Order: sequence, then C-alpha cells, then structure tokens
Amino acid sequence: MTSSQGTSLRTDEVCAQIKHIGFAASKRVRIYGEEFEVLSDPFPSANGIAIHVRSQRTSETRVLQLPA
Repeated sequence: MTSSQGTSLRTDEVCAQIKHIGFAASKRVRIYGEEFEVLSDPFPSANGIAIHVRSQRTSETRVLQLPA
C-alpha cells in the first residue's frame, strides 16, 4: 500500500494501525451510517483492507471494506 504522501507501508503495518484505532475484534464501530460488531481483526483483501462484521440492524455477517 502507498499513502497519499508517497511513503510505502507494509500491509501488516497498515492492519496494525487500523486495529489500534478501534477496528479490532469484539469492538463496535459506526461506519457508512450503520453500526457493526467487529468479528475479526483487519486483513488484506483484493481492494485494500477489510474486516468481518455483523450488522446490528440486520444481524447479517459480511466482509466490510474499509475506506483508504
């Protein structure tokens, strides 16, 4: 991954930073106008970084792509 400043970060470092700011297993987050229970730590996906979540509104489990 490359940040907008042009510095390169390893994917595991990015995942660790995202986990540190609150996107870690057993946490609750509000993103995209919905509240989710985080079921996994951040992991690399084809389009960046994602997490497994459960929607508090529908109880649906899914993979949630995190914004860059």
